[in-house]
Amino acid sequence: MPKSNRLYFIDAVRAFAILMMLQGHFIDTLLTPIYRNETNVIYNIWLYFRGITAPIFFTISGLIFAYLLLRAYAKGDDKPRIKKGLFRGFLLIVIGYSLRINVFSWISGYFSMYFFVIDVLQCIGLSLIFLVGLHTLFKKHSYIFSIVLFIIGCLCFVSEPLYRNLTLETISPIIGNYMSKSNGSVFTILPWFGYSAFGAFLSTVFFRHAHRKRFKIVTISTFFVVGYLFMFHSSWLLIKLSSYTGIDLLQRSADYNYLFSRFGNVLILFGAFYSFERYLKHSIITRIGEKTLSIYVIHFILLYGSYTGYGIKRFLSKSLDPFEAILGAILFIIIVCLISFHYAKTNTFVYNLIRKTIDKFKNYNHGLR
Repeated sequence: MPKSNRLYFIDAVRAFAILMMLQGHFIDTLLTPIYRNETNVIYNIWLYFRGITAPIFFTISGLIFAYLLLRAYAKGDDKPRIKKGLFRGFLLIVIGYSLRINVFSWISGYFSMYFFVIDVLQCIGLSLIFLVGLHTLFKKHSYIFSIVLFIIGCLCFVSEPLYRNLTLETISPIIGNYMSKSNGSVFTILPWFGYSAFGAFLSTVFFRHAHRKRFKIVTISTFFVVGYLFMFHSSWLLIKLSSYTGIDLLQRSADYNYLFSRFGNVLILFGAFYSFERYLKHSIITRIGEKTLSIYVIHFILLYGSYTGYGIKRFLSKSLDPFEAILGAILFIIIVCLISFHYAKTNTFVYNLIRKTIDKFKNYNHGLR
């Protein structure tokens, strides 16, 4: 695939998502509970937009990752990309766990099960590993790959009632936390892998058709139309399918249908950013989108006190009024982005840093031999 087919709008979407995440985490962590009024229109709008941040990240991760795998395979050698993808998947899992470390607590002899809580990085990392496996199985059959990804996405969403309240008390939390929230996990691989699967499905569409003359206008229109249908009519469709097939699970899925509707939000956002892609190339917004991992790690350390236990949350938890929270969120975004721009050129900064550390460790061990 030629370089001109780079999906620039995706970096802008990532930037939007990471900025929404920064302000969302800051306000949610520090806003006084008395102001969390779900009858307030402004609070509800904020809550709604906060709710689409994670679906955006998972969908984008699947889209970008699968797209790069397909491009590498088309060039005749996807083995380095597969190897790199597996490394990144496992690295995200390691980073996700590391952000739960409190060095001072460990030194004092106290180890908390909080370390095993699963968050977004572990789930995205595991999703990438799954996508590598699916790519390896179906890379020679592009259309089958598309169909399988779409079916997996649908199954992850429709089956959500089956694992919604899963506990897995007899399974070690090291494994069980990937499937159950009963021990405090923020995210679980199901249903969130569904968004990555849908993102990978979209990548197959872009890969096969992005070079066509009217692809962009057709795709933008499709994003808006299908996004609208997912948002406002997917529950109706599930109910109809349930009545025709007699499958009760479809009705149960329709009764609490946040997954398909959120995916509709994602598609509409894709359509909006894809529409203005020409104005976003090489802009500050796309540069922010290239640093999402670095920004995520930095914000986690500053806000939640990773490694030291001393973060903003420790001193200001649930203590700010709306004005203070909004002003603080703006300052927090600026500070985190400045640190990221100063210390990290792109997301690859973190990957390369880890790679260099591993290489030095290997060379050191080789020297000892």
